[in-house]
Amino acid sequence: MSVKRNKAAASNGEYFPGIAKIVYNPAAPADDSLVFRHYNASEVVRGKTMEEWLRFSVCFWHSFRGVGLDPFGSGTITRPWDDGTETLEAAKQRLRAAFEFFTKLGVKYWTFHDRDIAPEGNNLSSTNANLDIIADLAEELMQKTGVKLLWATSNLFSHPRFMLGAATSSDARVTAYAAAQVKKCLDIAKRLGAENFVFWGGREGYNSLLNTDVKRELDHMAAFFKMVVAYKEKIGFTGQLLIEPKPKEPTRHQYDYDAQTVMAFLHQYDLSDHFKLNIEPNHTTLAGHCYEHDVVMSFIYGKLGSIDANTGSPDLGWDTDQFPMDVKSATVIMKTVIEQGGLAPGGLNFDAKVRRDSTDLRDLFIGHIAAMDTFARGLLNASRVIEDGHLAKAVASRYSTWTGGLGAKIAAGKATLEDCEKFTLEEGHPTPVSAHQEHFETILNNYV
Repeated sequence: MSVKRNKAAASNGEYFPGIAKIVYNPAAPADDSLVFRHYNASEVVRGKTMEEWLRFSVCFWHSFRGVGLDPFGSGTITRPWDDGTETLEAAKQRLRAAFEFFTKLGVKYWTFHDRDIAPEGNNLSSTNANLDIIADLAEELMQKTGVKLLWATSNLFSHPRFMLGAATSSDARVTAYAAAQVKKCLDIAKRLGAENFVFWGGREGYNSLLNTDVKRELDHMAAFFKMVVAYKEKIGFTGQLLIEPKPKEPTRHQYDYDAQTVMAFLHQYDLSDHFKLNIEPNHTTLAGHCYEHDVVMSFIYGKLGSIDANTGSPDLGWDTDQFPMDVKSATVIMKTVIEQGGLAPGGLNFDAKVRRDSTDLRDLFIGHIAAMDTFARGLLNASRVIEDGHLAKAVASRYSTWTGGLGAKIAAGKATLEDCEKFTLEEGHPTPVSAHQEHFETILNNYV
């Protein structure tokens, strides 16, 4: 695509011609995919609007830098805002196109990596200068549109310097560079009013244990995060720090394998007070868990900070970052979000990309619209599940022996092994009790 075409797109002031602001129209015909049928931003559910519950965000990297690459083929997608160059002018075009998209879609938040929005320079100083220039434009566009920054993050995995990791690199000079990059990104995040700051350790892991000192690398990662905490407090950045788990890919094993692994790491290194988790369900299923597992696990320990709303194809076995379209999955996620009282200051960030063969501009809108409708349906379903109470009552019934007698005494930490022996000798062998899994699945199905 030529620079000339890029400038033409900017001169007429519109990158998505023919696409108006997306509206809520539940009566639209079934083949109209450019309307919301379920997401009504102002509709009140359990005391909050849908917009407040869902806090949708568009990610910059997939939607405005994605060109349809996959591990087996080159790009298939061309965009009127992108000439394929890493110039400041091209970066500005992408950002202007993004804010037109956010406005027409009607979302209130966006997210980015530092290298998504601003090109790498010849050295750290020139790279930082590029980021400052683009941040100027981002600030202007945010003020003009009212779109806020849900979170920012540093790309510490794409550049060849990070081939052995960033915080966990075997080369201290690389870790120092990564720390300097994060410092600048935190400055920009504070300036733009980011409500969170995310760390995804794309190459923080190993491919072989034969050449890896795991304990040293984990110690170094903890030291890195402690520097982050110190600088965050020094500059007065009030956003929530988040870590995003992923079990593998691109490394053979990632140190942030899943929610429980990350929480154990934070506890081990006295970092629990400073971090929560940004859960991506596609990563959760890569770890061999069910879709909602990491959301639930982080919630029950008070560590659910935000959600990267996407899904994958288990039959492919890799991180496909698809738009979430499964209403049942959205329902179980939103049930947890409601039980937590919401995600703020986090949100539902669409870390998702259109398929390699979905090459039209309208496809980008349709993917987001469908996903927003999916989670709106999930919110409404989850609200009914909680309000009716059938599922909660059935779960409580399963654990009824823990609410009194010896069960309550064990749960409170007041029982002894002798108490348990005496009880068992008196009561005899416990009769197996059905878990009624099919009954629970039927209850959920009745709401979906």
